[in-house]
Amino acid sequence: MNLFDWRAIIVLVLIFVPLERLLPARPEQWLLRRHWINDTVYLLANGIVIKLGLLLVIGAFLAWWGPVDSTGFVGRQPLWLQVAGALVVADAGFYMAHRLFHAVPILWRFHAVHHSIEELDWLAAHRVHPADQIVHASASLLPLFMLGFSAEAMAGYGIIYFLQSHLVHSNVRVSFGPLRHVFASPQFHHWHHANHPEARDRNFAPSLTWLDRVFGTLHLPDRAPTLYGTDDPVPPDYLRQLAWPLIRSREPRAVEALPR
Repeated sequence: MNLFDWRAIIVLVLIFVPLERLLPARPEQWLLRRHWINDTVYLLANGIVIKLGLLLVIGAFLAWWGPVDSTGFVGRQPLWLQVAGALVVADAGFYMAHRLFHAVPILWRFHAVHHSIEELDWLAAHRVHPADQIVHASASLLPLFMLGFSAEAMAGYGIIYFLQSHLVHSNVRVSFGPLRHVFASPQFHHWHHANHPEARDRNFAPSLTWLDRVFGTLHLPDRAPTLYGTDDPVPPDYLRQLAWPLIRSREPRAVEALPR
């Protein structure tokens, strides 16, 4: 998303602002909660940097890999089947990258910007360091190019991811029932953001809950978290958050001891 994606911004506002007012998970949270201006800057400015970075990554990949053949076995499948397959493949790529960003200290510094959110809503989905987002998007999309998914299937996956990523961050009380064991719900992802020791390094998948069950990282109790954020000293404003991962902290910390 960039400065000119006004239609997408309007769609998000029309969907999620009413939902968060009608079905709030935390009714006491204000619509204009703390740091909403900072996250609006991410919404308006971050996308163009991410898109340019992705163009460079995909361009370099295509120069190495060669032309993508979407007329092969995968690309000849029905569109609905391709979209379902793309969701699984892209989610698996995202899951692996996400785990690395939690496990490797230098990568965690970039990802900690996203985990510095202390009040979750749909707008909070945009507080992501561009380097973090570019790597995660590349881990999701490049396997789709390699396997020959059609452009239409990748666009279908993109729409699902776009809506899902905002839903799971939103301040919405919605139960998926038995489907919560298949698809990521707000409760599932809120536990990923919880600053609780038992929730550390859990719930990595962006859309498919069962990936975390398969890899032993699922944490989905029948209650909501009470505390969000990270103990890392992430600064509160956009420009300093962009620079913070590149600046060595003057205060050493034990990475393993901090809940994320």
